[in-house]
Amino acid sequence: MTAFNAEIEGGFNILNNTNEGNKKSHLKKEIDASYIQFHFMLEGKSTFIFNDGAYKMTVENGKYIVLYNPIKNLPINAVISEKSSLISILISIKKFHKLFSEDSNNIQFLKDENVNQKYYFENKISNPIFLVLNEIKRFDIKSSTKNLFLKAKVYELFSHLYNRNRDLNIEQCPFLTNEENFKKIKKAKDIIIENMTNPPSLVELSEEINLSLKKLKEGFKKIYGKPVYQFLIEYKMELAKKLLSDNNYNVNEVSLKLGYSTASHFITAFKNKYGLTPKSFKQNY
Repeated sequence: MTAFNAEIEGGFNILNNTNEGNKKSHLKKEIDASYIQFHFMLEGKSTFIFNDGAYKMTVENGKYIVLYNPIKNLPINAVISEKSSLISILISIKKFHKLFSEDSNNIQFLKDENVNQKYYFENKISNPIFLVLNEIKRFDIKSSTKNLFLKAKVYELFSHLYNRNRDLNIEQCPFLTNEENFKKIKKAKDIIIENMTNPPSLVELSEEINLSLKKLKEGFKKIYGKPVYQFLIEYKMELAKKLLSDNNYNVNEVSLKLGYSTASHFITAFKNKYGLTPKSFKQNY
């Protein structure tokens, strides 16, 4: 069992628990009602136990949960399965609110009308968040810059979680007066991701979702912040970083998975995006 509990500052903790063995391990920690809990399952799974075993919740590989109950303490009592990795961030509601003082109305449990409401949320870990968590997981806790590094990484993670341009907050987009159009454009995004190795043309895409080419272009850019194929390229580059950070894939294999005709094309695209080659990224990160 590899673990650390780092207190970045008062009311702000990070727990890294990696169970590399073949038996389950336990994580227990007293947490009072003033804290919000973020639990990220990088590998394997964990079961969280509440009310002395009366309620159990399993968080699977690649998912995270957010827990907050202002009227009742939620002590951590988790069973971490074998070959599993869990990273938890515990932050006081007071400190968290200060981070998002200008954007608190965009975060459900920070809205004034929800101040005394309990909150539970579960979702998949996105590629950008996975990469940040992986850096936290691999960080040398003995480093003299521990607090500075971890604080910066958690802030980066929060910026991804609560970016107002994300899918989850997209209802604020003025383009979305027509819910049907939103569904069609979201379908377009799903189609190009599913077919990233051989994506359809814009004309084919507009025909498949039954939306005019003009509305597809305008709507996609307003919702996702960039044109269709620029979005796809950036999605592929983020996925490339995730795959390269996994020792199971080499540069040629990642290139094939992303649909590049040659590894050299992939290497050029990656270097243009991040300023270093895929090989250098893999060696350093």
